[in-house]
Amino acid sequence: MREISVNPVFLRDVKRLKQKHFDMGLLVEAQAVLRRNDRMLLDGRYRDHQLKGNMRGFRELHIQGDWLLVYRVEGERVILARTGTHDGLL
Repeated sequence: MREISVNPVFLRDVKRLKQKHFDMGLLVEAQAVLRRNDRMLLDGRYRDHQLKGNMRGFRELHIQGDWLLVYRVEGERVILARTGTHDGLL
């Protein structure tokens, strides 16, 4: 299993989403899938993909509709970088 770590910007994003009543259970579920590195779920349900351009080195998955999770993998560690909507992140 991989280790999950977060950065301060991600925590600020989560706080903002909680205030907007996003379902944090869905975020916890996505983190568990990342921890297990379940490629079938990541590629299918979460539409996980590599980012390009100035976000090279990061990956993005869709938690729900327009709700995204941007992260980076370093060995056995997953660093959660940002979460929010397309408009808010990109």
